[in-house]
Amino acid sequence: MMVRKHRVHLTGEEQEELKGLVSKGRAAAYRQTPARILLLSGENQDGGAMRDADIARALKVGTATYDYEYRRNGVSNLFMLYAPLEDWRRRVEVTDRRTRTGWAEVVRKLVDEDYPDRERIVLVMDNLNTHHPSSLYEAFDPAEARRITERLEIHYTPKHGSWLNMAESELAVLARQCLGRRIPDQEMLQRETRTWQEQRNREEARANWRFTTQDARLKLRPLYPSLQY
Repeated sequence: MMVRKHRVHLTGEEQEELKGLVSKGRAAAYRQTPARILLLSGENQDGGAMRDADIARALKVGTATYDYEYRRNGVSNLFMLYAPLEDWRRRVEVTDRRTRTGWAEVVRKLVDEDYPDRERIVLVMDNLNTHHPSSLYEAFDPAEARRITERLEIHYTPKHGSWLNMAESELAVLARQCLGRRIPDQEMLQRETRTWQEQRNREEARANWRFTTQDARLKLRPLYPSLQY
C-alpha cells in the first residue's frame, strides 16, 4: 500500500495569511477548506506535512480535493467593487498584495474615474485594516486624501459579518466560475477576471438579496451595543 503525502512549501507570511483565512466567518467558507489543506500539507509546519489520508479524515474531504504537488510561485490580491443598483455593476482589481496604498488607489479610481460627477459615494466595506480613510493619507498628500475622503460615505459590515457584503458574495461567484484551477501568472489572472466581469456585467446578473432590515435587527442583535436608560 502506498501512503501519499503531497508536500507544500509555505513561507512564514503565507502561513499567517492562510491562518487568517481559516479564522474568518461564513463569508470565506469557500476558501477555508483549501487554506486548511495547504496548512496541514505544509512541509515546514511543526511535525512536518500530514499524510493525505489523515488530512482527508480530519477535514472530511476526499483526497482528490488537493491531488497535486504544490509550490506557490506567487500571490495576487483581488479587490472587488460591486454596485448592484447601478448600470456599472462590478469590477475586479488585481494587485500584488492587499496593502493600504493599494486599497487607496482603488478608491481613488472609484471616485475620479467611475463616479467623477457624484457628490457623495456610499461605500460599504468589510472591517479590514486596509479599508480605512487613514490609508488614503498614507498613499497621498493630505489635500488629496481629504478631497477623496470628503466624497465618501463609509459604512462597515459588522465584525464577523462580512457575508452581509454583496461584494463578498460576488467574490464567491468569481471563485466558483473563474478561479477553480491553478492560474500560472498575474497576467493570465488579469485576463481571466476581466473576461469574467465583462460577461457577468453583460448578462446583468443580479444579487438575490432577501435579508431584510427586520431580519438584521433580529439576527444581528448581539452585535449592536446595548443602551442603558
